[in-house]
Amino acid sequence: MAAPVRYTPDVETIAPDEAETQAGLDQAMTEILETTSKDYGRAVRSVHAKGHALLKGRLIVAEGLPPELAQGLFAQGGEHEAILRFSTNAGDILDDSISLPRGLALKVLDVEGERLPGSEGDRTQDFILVNAPAFGAPEPKAFLGNLKLLAKTTDKAEWAKKALSATLRTIEAGVEALGGKSALLNQMGGAQQVHPLGETYWTQVPFRYGDHIAKLQLVPVSRELTEVSGMTINAAGRPDALREDINETIVEHGGVWELRVQLCVDLDAMPVEDASKEWDAEASPYRTVARLEVPAQLGWQTGASEQAEGALSFSVWHGLAAHRPLGGINRMRKQTYELSAGYRARFNGCPIHEPATLADVG
Repeated sequence: MAAPVRYTPDVETIAPDEAETQAGLDQAMTEILETTSKDYGRAVRSVHAKGHALLKGRLIVAEGLPPELAQGLFAQGGEHEAILRFSTNAGDILDDSISLPRGLALKVLDVEGERLPGSEGDRTQDFILVNAPAFGAPEPKAFLGNLKLLAKTTDKAEWAKKALSATLRTIEAGVEALGGKSALLNQMGGAQQVHPLGETYWTQVPFRYGDHIAKLQLVPVSRELTEVSGMTINAAGRPDALREDINETIVEHGGVWELRVQLCVDLDAMPVEDASKEWDAEASPYRTVARLEVPAQLGWQTGASEQAEGALSFSVWHGLAAHRPLGGINRMRKQTYELSAGYRARFNGCPIHEPATLADVG
């Protein structure tokens, strides 16, 4: 493998109209939040509103990593308590028969080191991952176009979304049978109805990795999880099928994942600013830096889980300076995530806080 690229601030290029794009994103996010809070009588997340599981576990950082991997949170071996939230990316809470990309938010506790702006005083490190290797838009302006569409379809005819999702899944299955994959079809409802616990998740966008630049990947490795990899969920007549099926799997055995890192070795082939570009795993393979272990538990308890996840927020800007989010999509995320969390806290009258230990999470 080629030598990893050294991180310097000039790996990022800020577009001249980025402030204007940010304002548009904030407006679209606010529209989603106002629509859904009116519907539900409470504020939910502007994206990834529906949670399917909230799990407690521990992240075990490997001992003796090579210097290029022993960076930031992973500079030395050790254990950290961790929280996982599985979700679907829409801003409204939909029937699970409407199949969209799945998300996994990971919060690692008791993390020491220099903090990112706005995260001073906290001791957490968040990673936001999705079950696709690349982001659905290359840069912020294209992301704004996608979000405007999402805002306009929030709270619109769920029956029509179900029918469209079924049609798009059939089309996407044909595309995949020919060896392809359509990010657009997946985002519109054509994602295959796979079991969330068996999926591999990616950060999609790059981050500083101490002296270097990287993307991260979370891969299921225990038998209980690999057995459901690629398994299709039957959500017909089951609006909360994912919560039910995750519970069925995780309550008996728990699960184990590996957290892996892909270092940037070529800024032209592995760009920082084009989030839609998948980095070549042959040029730079994903390498394991930690294990994530979740003991057997209930993944979702109606009432208690809603309350617990409502008091939490996940953001790529909660963390260490050594893992600074990079690229335009990540720069946009800072303000929009803060907007969403702040709106939820005000509307619900429930302050959102960073937990110090798992005991702080209901």
